[in-house]
Amino acid sequence: MSQQLTGRTVVITGASAGVGRATALEVARRGARVGLIARDRQALADVQREIAAMGAKAAFQAVDVTDADALRAAAEALELELGPIDIWMNDAMVTVFSPVEKITPEEFARVTEVDYLGFVHGTMAALAQMRKRDKGLIIQIGSSLAYRGIPLQAAYCGAKHAIRGFTNSLRTELIRDKSGIRLTMVELPAVNTPQFDWARTHFGLEPRPVAPVFQPEAIARAIAGIAQRPGREHILGFSSVLVILGNMILPSFLDRYLARNAYDGQMRKTPVSEDRRDNLFAPVTELHRTRGAFSDEAADEVTIWPGTAVRLVAAGGGLLIAFALGLLVASLLT
Repeated sequence: MSQQLTGRTVVITGASAGVGRATALEVARRGARVGLIARDRQALADVQREIAAMGAKAAFQAVDVTDADALRAAAEALELELGPIDIWMNDAMVTVFSPVEKITPEEFARVTEVDYLGFVHGTMAALAQMRKRDKGLIIQIGSSLAYRGIPLQAAYCGAKHAIRGFTNSLRTELIRDKSGIRLTMVELPAVNTPQFDWARTHFGLEPRPVAPVFQPEAIARAIAGIAQRPGREHILGFSSVLVILGNMILPSFLDRYLARNAYDGQMRKTPVSEDRRDNLFAPVTELHRTRGAFSDEAADEVTIWPGTAVRLVAAGGGLLIAFALGLLVASLLT
C-alpha cells in the first residue's frame, strides 16, 4: 500500500458506487483514513469492508446530501471517529435522461438538489470543520458538461454549470480572507459507472455514456493524484478538452453537432425493461458497484490537463479565428 496520503483524513460524498467508490478505495490504498457518505447504508458498509481488507481505516455516515443539517452532523461525526478532515470531495450525483419537455418539475428539482445543492451543503459542512484549523482542501468532482450542455441531460448540465459558479465565488472570498483552505475543480469525461443502469430515463432504450468512456479506477487515480498536488482546476481526458475548447471557440457549431449526434450517442439498443428501478429518489442497493456495463470499451488510463493550459489554448484558437475572419473581411473590401 502506497503511503502518499498517510495520516490524512479524506471524506467523499457519493462514495457507495462509481467514481466515488473507486476514489475511496484509491485514497485508502495511498494510506488515507476515509470517510464515506451516501444514502445506502448497506453499500457503504460494503465499501468499508473493502477498505478494511487493505489494512486502512474507514467510517461511514448514511445521509442524503440534500439534507444540509444531516450532512453537517455527518462531517462532525466522521471527524470524531477519523480525525480532522484534511480533504473533502463532493461527488454525489443523480440524473434523468429526458428532453426538457418530458422531465417533471419534481424530477428537475431533485437533480438540482442532489447535484448542485448537495455540493453546496457538502462544501459548507467541510468549511465548518476546516475553518477551525484554517486549512484543508475541497475538491468538486465536476464534468466537462459544466462548460457544455448536451441534449437529454439539462438538469444535470445545469447543476454542473452552477457548481462552477458557486466554487468560483467562494474561492474569491477565501482569497480575500487569506484563508488556508483551498478549492479545486476536477472536470470529468464520460465514465463507466452504474449510473446508466439506474438513472431515470424517459426513453424506451437504456442510456449510455457518450464515447469515449473511461474506467472509474483511472479517474480515481487521477483524483487521488490531484489531491496530493492540487491546482485551481483540472480537466480529465482529451475528449473533455475538445468539448471545452469547442464550446469556447465554436459554440454554434457544437450546438448543431450535438443536436445531430448526442441523442443516439446516449442510447443503447437495449429496450428498458418493465421492472427497471431508478435511484432518483431512493437507492438501488443491488446495483451499487464501481463499474458499469461498458468495460469492453472503457480506457484504463486518463490524461490530466491543467485548466489554465486549456484556457490558453482556447484564447489562442479564438485569436486565430478572429485573425482569419479579419483577413477575409479585408479581402472582401479590397
